[in-house]
Amino acid sequence: MLAECLDGLNIRPDGIYVDVTFGGGGHSRAILSRLGEGGRLYAFDRDSDAARNSIDDPRFCLIHENFAHLKNFLRLYGVRHIDGLLADLGVSSHQIDEAERGFSTRMDGPLDLRMDRREGTTAADLVNTADVDELERIMKLYGELPNAKQIAQSIVKRRAESGERRAESAGILTTNDLKEAVEKHLPRGRENKTLAMIFQALRIEVNGELEALRQMLTQAVEVLNPGGRLCVMSYHSLEDRIVKNFFKSGNFEGKIEKDFFGNPQVELKLVSRKPITASEEELMENNRSRSAKLRVAEKV
Repeated sequence: MLAECLDGLNIRPDGIYVDVTFGGGGHSRAILSRLGEGGRLYAFDRDSDAARNSIDDPRFCLIHENFAHLKNFLRLYGVRHIDGLLADLGVSSHQIDEAERGFSTRMDGPLDLRMDRREGTTAADLVNTADVDELERIMKLYGELPNAKQIAQSIVKRRAESGERRAESAGILTTNDLKEAVEKHLPRGRENKTLAMIFQALRIEVNGELEALRQMLTQAVEVLNPGGRLCVMSYHSLEDRIVKNFFKSGNFEGKIEKDFFGNPQVELKLVSRKPITASEEELMENNRSRSAKLRVAEKV
């Protein structure tokens, strides 16, 4: 949905823009192609592997940090206001395709799931230390799994059994270990979908993704110039609900506050009332885009 993202940003050649999810750099390169000599692009990515895709362009700066710290790091580079921000919240292809990162349910590898490998807690740390109640909370809240309790119980049981078998490296350590632990709770015909939801739940918890998103959106409005655009592409209902409510009301509950005279107190207006989704042509070329929802808002 590259074209839709660029159209949503409504790019000015001399504007200052931010791509908070640099990844492979595709969106950033496209934004730069629409900027003139006076334009600037700042990109964020907490994954150190993204540096391999950095762009050699005087108008570009890659910041190796979590976008939750958007405002502070823009100020560090002398930027107080921007004209547009793009966030593509999907997991990068290079993360999915590298088994050692643990993001893919298709390949065996260490159960890591960290976006930033400088940070300490891995998904393996989590599943081997959290109790049943905590694992159930994670599976229910972030995976929206109806059988969250049974999945949590199976994980705890499996790690205890593996400890008896291999004391020197006990626990659920790989993606296959986790898959085997929960396999009896995967509904027939929905095995891959359910596994993806389990991995999603752990990934969100390990990386603090939803809280980072809330912090980024709040700061984005503060630094955005009037008439500037926010474009956020989400891939699951938890993210999309946060973005939808914030764009609508300026808060995460979706409740519009009014002044004494009953006028809505909002800082953003929707550019498109409904989320923008992939075209039939793109769906044929890129199956991952089927779950993408792009929402665009403009600062009043």
